[in-house]
Amino acid sequence: MRRRYEHGTDEWSHGIDLAPMLDFVVNLLIFFIVAAVFVKESAVSMRRPADADTVTPSLAAVIEIRGDGEIVLDGRAIDLRSVRANVERLLANDRKSISIVAQENAPTGVVIAVVDEIHLGGIYDITFSTVALIATAK
Repeated sequence: MRRRYEHGTDEWSHGIDLAPMLDFVVNLLIFFIVAAVFVKESAVSMRRPADADTVTPSLAAVIEIRGDGEIVLDGRAIDLRSVRANVERLLANDRKSISIVAQENAPTGVVIAVVDEIHLGGIYDITFSTVALIATAK
């Protein structure tokens, strides 16, 4: 027996239907665009000084954080646990701002812990630097 060649039946068997995949990709794109609107990034708000001259030695205390994690307040080494008490003492003496001078290789966890202790001590005016703004006595 002879087979007849049918036109049109062979055309549909030679391809992949991409329409459902395209619909799925468009739906994913819409989902992620809408979801990205609701994502709120949290960050530490920092106020940078306009000038190095804005911090004066009589008003701002200097906390230096060294590369090995050592904390130095106005030229004397202190423990992380005593930062809050020292900040409260500074606040009582009308020193309402602190300059944190951290070396480039200072541990980030120590810097954040010092900032937390300063906030708990009641001072919120903090200036960050990697270069000493005020010469401290050693």
